[in-house]
Amino acid sequence: MVFLLGLMFEISAKAAVLFVTLQYNVTFPITELGESINLYHYGFKDVATVFFYMLVAIIMHAIIQEYVLDKINRRMHFSKTKHSKFNESGQLSAFYLFSCAWGASIIVSENYASDPTALWKDYPHVHIPFQMKFFYISQLAYWFHAFPELYFQKTKKEDIPRQLVYIGLYLFHIAGAYLLNLNRLGLVLLVLHYFVEFLFHTSRLFYFSNEKYQKGFTLWAILFVLGRLLTLILSVLTVGFGLARADNQVLDLSLGNFNVLAVRISVLASICITQAFMMWKFINFQLRRWREHTSPQAQAMKKKPVTGKSKPYRKEKENGVNGAVTSNGADSPRSKKEKSS
Repeated sequence: MVFLLGLMFEISAKAAVLFVTLQYNVTFPITELGESINLYHYGFKDVATVFFYMLVAIIMHAIIQEYVLDKINRRMHFSKTKHSKFNESGQLSAFYLFSCAWGASIIVSENYASDPTALWKDYPHVHIPFQMKFFYISQLAYWFHAFPELYFQKTKKEDIPRQLVYIGLYLFHIAGAYLLNLNRLGLVLLVLHYFVEFLFHTSRLFYFSNEKYQKGFTLWAILFVLGRLLTLILSVLTVGFGLARADNQVLDLSLGNFNVLAVRISVLASICITQAFMMWKFINFQLRRWREHTSPQAQAMKKKPVTGKSKPYRKEKENGVNGAVTSNGADSPRSKKEKSS
């Protein structure tokens, strides 16, 4: 409110504008009749804009929590562990759905899907449209808002390291794509990743309401693997082939050109290491879960008849930790002996 009210007074309007509106716009004429187009690039003033929209993200987080998730929690009477996991997946499902739809609309409007060469053609992509820049500012703001939310949500101390890892990975890759002018590639990879994560957290929400629900996790597991493969293919195609064959391969900070061998190797190494680590965590978890379900104790529990007088076993444990290091939660239902993260 302070920043918005600052726009109403001339003495504070210049300072408030830095926080509320996007900076570094450049006007380019496109016809001889005076028609023009406004494009944007990045700079230090973007820090102020990210800070403002980080506050907006905190407010939106609180609205979704109070008016949607808390009401559902009171109706479902979740346990304390389920309550925390449900809130986590509820918030992320809303964010992933919104970001995926927004990013997909930009991809369609800019014709990146119909022309894959646009991911590396005419690099460096210093000047970007309004929607593209606003998308990146919003993404950075959301993941920065996740740090104070660790305090607001009273996150357990043992869960904080895991949360910091995936928040840091998001910020590292989003900021890297933004600052290295790889915004087109970053946009496509984010939409791909967000779609898979949205499916996972939506499946977990359904699982909390009905523990017999398993199909969503099976579909998520398949798309998770395909998502990692598509991420590697697009990254190698863009950075390893497209940019490697470009004519301009001289480091020029003033022009925003980072298309040199060292940078390309660093980008590919970062992406490949992250994807490999995610797959390693995913495979280890699936193997551990398979061993526990095929153990003699698990088989005996399945074969044990339930009499009318005995009480059925109620499953209190939640999902396990997601195989993707960039996810924050569990993937599919754990066995009865496995402790919740």
